[in-house]
Amino acid sequence: MIQLSEELSQIARTVQEFVDNEVEPYAQQIEEEDHVPEHLLEQAKQLGLYGMGIPEEYGGLGLDVIGKCLVLEKMGRTHNGFVSIISAHTGIGSTGIVRLGSEYLKKKYLPDLAEGKLLAAFALSEPEAGSDATNIKTRAEKKSDRWIINGMKHFITNGPYADLFTVIAVTDPSKGVKGGFTAFAVEKDFPGFKVGAVDKKMGLRGSHTAQLFFEDCEVPEENVIGEVGMGYASALKILTEGRCTLAARAYGSCLKLIELASDYMNQRVQFGKPIAENQGLRWILADMATETEVGRAFNYQVAEQLQNGKKAVKEAAMTKMYATETFNKVADRALQIFGGVGYMKEYAVERFYRDARITKIYEGTNEIQRNIVAAQLLGK
Repeated sequence: MIQLSEELSQIARTVQEFVDNEVEPYAQQIEEEDHVPEHLLEQAKQLGLYGMGIPEEYGGLGLDVIGKCLVLEKMGRTHNGFVSIISAHTGIGSTGIVRLGSEYLKKKYLPDLAEGKLLAAFALSEPEAGSDATNIKTRAEKKSDRWIINGMKHFITNGPYADLFTVIAVTDPSKGVKGGFTAFAVEKDFPGFKVGAVDKKMGLRGSHTAQLFFEDCEVPEENVIGEVGMGYASALKILTEGRCTLAARAYGSCLKLIELASDYMNQRVQFGKPIAENQGLRWILADMATETEVGRAFNYQVAEQLQNGKKAVKEAAMTKMYATETFNKVADRALQIFGGVGYMKEYAVERFYRDARITKIYEGTNEIQRNIVAAQLLGK
């Protein structure tokens, strides 16, 4: 495993104490109310979590990819809806401006994003362009000193309450993904922008997604992220890092589930002895831990590659796929260990079980990840 600095280790300890002692006691309330208490989000802001990946010169913590993975792994121990709000903001929501934005965009938005005064979101998915991101229909046309966007996005995390959106739109249909897509920084108050219906989901209570509508939405030309026409490449860069940090979140949840299952096995008595003495259950627990640790080691290897400037497209797809499938398996096995009580909503394992399922779908379905891996191996 990668050696961590004392400073980063201290940050990790602080984050774990925060999620275990401050957030977790509200997990059931979040489930029941479908709302994250504001004081928890404010505490996260005070800890600098909203600016974990934003450079220090713009007011953030300036964590590298490994640092972000470590922090998000610790956050994965608690309510995934709470974590999703912050990770969407610090990950795909703001990474584009950090990595590709002009100095103007960085100075304008990053300080407020780092403090949590602005909340960020990433808008790529559309009804006809989920897994097939090349099929987006949202258009942007240049008129004088601004771009006019028309179209819609859906399933956008933080959509109902975000202040700033990274929006991918078609700027030259004749070029397609090779020079025809562009990324824009769109504020919620820009003329022609509005939020549509809020989705009702299976899990991730407290974290909300929504449709976004652009009707002659006016965006200043200086709000282009990266180069005009390079939006698809920009999206891939943003998503590649996002897949690595998403994997870290999943492994954090796995570690928490292993703890819960271990404690329960020691406490639960059947046939006159703790179920921890049942060899079949011990083997299940051992498999949960082994697959988690193998995946964690690989994920930090991928994080190191990205941190050193390697594209690691194949490896990022691998780690997202493996981590989210491991999360789903670990959640399923943990629920089996808990038995009937694990199916009850007052137990955390039931929540993790539901929240795990979306991870195999969002930020690129695992079928798409397999296609990416195969394409890289085949030189396509």
